[in-house]
Amino acid sequence: MGGFTGPAAASRTLLLGRFDVDGRLRHVGRSTTLPQASGRTIASLLVPAGDGHPWAGWSFSAGWGSRESLHVTLVVPELVVEVGVDVARDRAGRWRHPARWHRSRPDLSAGDVPVFEPGPTG
Repeated sequence: MGGFTGPAAASRTLLLGRFDVDGRLRHVGRSTTLPQASGRTIASLLVPAGDGHPWAGWSFSAGWGSRESLHVTLVVPELVVEVGVDVARDRAGRWRHPARWHRSRPDLSAGDVPVFEPGPTG
């Protein structure tokens, strides 16, 4: 994952990313709202990003058709989380619907996650 919304002590939603074959962190979607206990647990596992985060300067929309931007805190993209998604993806290969939170996976590294493959139109 690459960032979160909400207070630093209790993340509200997660901005999800996966590395592609070139080692770039690709934004693939956002989670549903986390349960409060999960948000507090996740917050304790995150390291704020320093300069040079691949998403620095980006603006993230609050939802489809919305012009409202999310306030996002970027993090070092090391924590792996387990989510459930449906198969709907946009042209860039991102999940169209929020991913359902399952759990954090501190036992895995970002290198354990299959690389992002955008498909023929991404």
